Amino acid sequence: MLQLSVLREQTAHVIEGLNKKNYKNAAEEVAALLELDQQRRQVQSEHDELQGRANSISKEIGMLMKNGEREKAEACKSETSELKQKTKSLAEQLSAVEEQIQQALYRLPNLPHESVPAGRTPEDNEVVLQHGEIPELFEGALPHWELIQKYDIIDFELGNKITGAGFPVYKKQGARLQRALINFFLDEAIAAGYMEVQPPILVNEASGFGTGQLPDKEGQMYHATEDNLYLIPTAEVPITNLYRDMILPAEQLPVKNAGHTPCFRREAGSWGADVRGLNRLHQFDKVEIVQITLPEKSYEALEDMSRHIQGLLQKLELPYRVLRLCGGDMGFTAALTFDMEVYSTAQGRWLEVSSASNFETYQANRLKLRTKTESGKTQLLHTLNGSALALPRIVAAILENNQTPKGINMPKVLHPYLGFEKIG
Repeated sequence: MLQLSVLREQTAHVIEGLNKKNYKNAAEEVAALLELDQQRRQVQSEHDELQGRANSISKEIGMLMKNGEREKAEACKSETSELKQKTKSLAEQLSAVEEQIQQALYRLPNLPHESVPAGRTPEDNEVVLQHGEIPELFEGALPHWELIQKYDIIDFELGNKITGAGFPVYKKQGARLQRALINFFLDEAIAAGYMEVQPPILVNEASGFGTGQLPDKEGQMYHATEDNLYLIPTAEVPITNLYRDMILPAEQLPVKNAGHTPCFRREAGSWGADVRGLNRLHQFDKVEIVQITLPEKSYEALEDMSRHIQGLLQKLELPYRVLRLCGGDMGFTAALTFDMEVYSTAQGRWLEVSSASNFETYQANRLKLRTKTESGKTQLLHTLNGSALALPRIVAAILENNQTPKGINMPKVLHPYLGFEKIG
């Protein structure tokens, strides 16, 4: 959530940033918010002035009664009563205006970092680097949705029977590949200094607001209405919310957590090759890495996270590229995002497998996540997260890129985790 002080002091910069994110009516909404803020400060001033007068008169009443000036004391009591009524009315006005401001701030996305390129669509994203050679497949090579049927390792029909479309059943070597990847990703995260946590996969409304999924992605989350709980779209939500309403000592920073969870997303409902097979699911597994840092260290931390994710892709021997997302393709809460995409040779296209983002103070402001400076003042921290990694498209690329006429070779780094070297 953007800070009101930033809107007041850097209004032009805020509007410029919102426009870069293609946020509609940016100037009008900022102006309306600043008008509400002015109204809030005026009401607050009137409230405080009346409250001060009431307190001052209350002190006089005791002295008047002590001196026997009962008539004056009664007049003061009457005035105090009127002042209390006015103060109560102003307090109610103040509460209403503050709620309006809070809801308006919730609607504004984070401002993009200065390095974010302008643009509206994924075609406007900037390719930062590309690594690895794209393999050449033999004639008759298959896309992964045909490979999983051929080797009977993932069953979409069974998942559809049990739950619905987008909920596959992994079995045999497919289930073991899932487990191997999860353990490999977690082991690599731990070796890189991340503390493993296993958070709940249902979160309350406060957690959704804390990391910015609410109200922005309310329609994309599965909602257990009876208990008003949400199935998580990513482990970022519960892991970052571990630190909600906390003041972290500077010597404990950076905080580095990693966790594996299933993830649930309702938006996977379109049709076409882009969403066939494992390309887009309603439920999938992911290992997430989260960092909480001092503001001056956060972009160094983002580079560190990017290198970690790239290291995983290199060990899996997958060709990949890194994109810097443009303003129009960035997430609501992010200030800067790097996407990692692997090349799917059988499909002939790049598949996003990870996003690493710096949210700067946007989430921390919602979470009230702070530290204390040397002078004793509180300061908002920066939060970051990245997929390290999401499994479905990694599995798709491994299956497609490593297929041979006699089976599918597994990356060497996974052999100790799998207990086999080839599917088929």
